[in-house]
Amino acid sequence: MFVLINGAFGVGKSAVARELRALLPGSVIYDPEPVGVALQRLVRPRPSDFQDLPSWRRLTVAAARGIATLRTPVIIPMTFSNVDYLMEIQRGLAKSDRPILHFCLTAPLDVVRERLRHRGEHAEDPRWSWVHRRAAECCVAHQSASFGTHVPTESRPSSAVAADLAARVGQARS
Repeated sequence: MFVLINGAFGVGKSAVARELRALLPGSVIYDPEPVGVALQRLVRPRPSDFQDLPSWRRLTVAAARGIATLRTPVIIPMTFSNVDYLMEIQRGLAKSDRPILHFCLTAPLDVVRERLRHRGEHAEDPRWSWVHRRAAECCVAHQSASFGTHVPTESRPSSAVAADLAARVGQARS
């Protein structure tokens, strides 16, 4: 099984993924972002978003499917706002004949921005302007049903959100 955890930058994907891993024996987290960052540094001209690289999307699918042969469920926390890229990843994962659950963590933009500030990514700092711009874009894009089952995170600790997802994964397994 693959558990995609989508959501805006700062919404809590990584924290929820760690909590969920602890609740699902045998599960593993696969974060495709480091591969994307590495690829982005290798390509000239450098794209502003590594998700624009077809090689990243292919590697993400190949790695997740490979990991799923060893451990499952594979929890994949990743921000997708381009529905075409998301669908490409989902189609690739589906070829493994394993179930795919796709959750989109949501929160109002002001909550997301506060979480980003709390982790040291201030909007006033030019180093983080891209993250804040993308968080705003994602909060709008993720209102669409194309981005999976919406799971509100406002006023909920990551442990409660993870427990919610674990229950849904349990239902899908049975």
